[in-house]
Amino acid sequence: MRIAVTGKSGQIVTALRERGKAAGHEIVALGRPELNLVDPTSVFRALKEAAPDVIVSAAAYTFVDGAEQESTLAFAVNGEGPGAVARTAKVLDVPLIHISTDYVFDGKLDRPYVETDPVMPAGVYGASKLAGEQAVLVEHGSNSAVLRVAWVYSPFGSNFMKTMLRIANERDEVAVIADQIGNPTNAMDISDGILSVAKNLIARDDPALRGTFHMTASGEASWADFARGILAVSAAQGGPSARVKAIATADYPTQAVRPANSRLNCALIERLHGVALPDWRTSLEGMVIPLHSIFV
Repeated sequence: MRIAVTGKSGQIVTALRERGKAAGHEIVALGRPELNLVDPTSVFRALKEAAPDVIVSAAAYTFVDGAEQESTLAFAVNGEGPGAVARTAKVLDVPLIHISTDYVFDGKLDRPYVETDPVMPAGVYGASKLAGEQAVLVEHGSNSAVLRVAWVYSPFGSNFMKTMLRIANERDEVAVIADQIGNPTNAMDISDGILSVAKNLIARDDPALRGTFHMTASGEASWADFARGILAVSAAQGGPSARVKAIATADYPTQAVRPANSRLNCALIERLHGVALPDWRTSLEGMVIPLHSIFV
């Protein structure tokens, strides 16, 4: 497959480039200046020149707290940008996979969310991502799959894992929120899932394979649980470690409200696409952390 992906340096884009190449696929990563999500003309031109078999819409404005102050930019990138990508995919007559987030939910349910649960973002970031989902389904819903992911980590870019390792390198104790729960998900596993979904969309003209799906690791954890897992793996590899002090959300105020429950039920994508990501502990324990790069 020849896959065009929006973005150049994000976690999922970087992981997809590695996984795609290893699987014999050609990954064309497109970002600024040639593709700018706030410039629909550049989106169309760059994707048309890439001549892909499938498009992955992965680029996004991901600064959750910053979105509260930069709502116009967040909605332009996360809402209008995917719409431009979807219109281009429709013109090119190729499938589209759009990456979304658990933040489209407010986190108040006491069970994992399913795809049909009412969406109710608690902040600007989630609202902008929901706008992107809706734009994709309106513009190219007949040949698109929206994949909601959550708590993404990897050795690439900025993420919770790298933050914990940096802090542990500086002090003996790290305070981490224990009353928010979710599914920590390795970007490499997400990339494997994307590749499987892409193959299905190309090979099978089945409406059931299109639409909205949840795709996260199995197993749940609080942020404090996740931090303990990260630091245990780091210590086993000779890297930094520290004690984890569990704290409440109220002890760590932020501009944007985070969902207390980010758990996503992934039964639908397993049943229809045959995609089941590994337990988060398994992926984390099997990960070789490039300690030379975590502090940059």
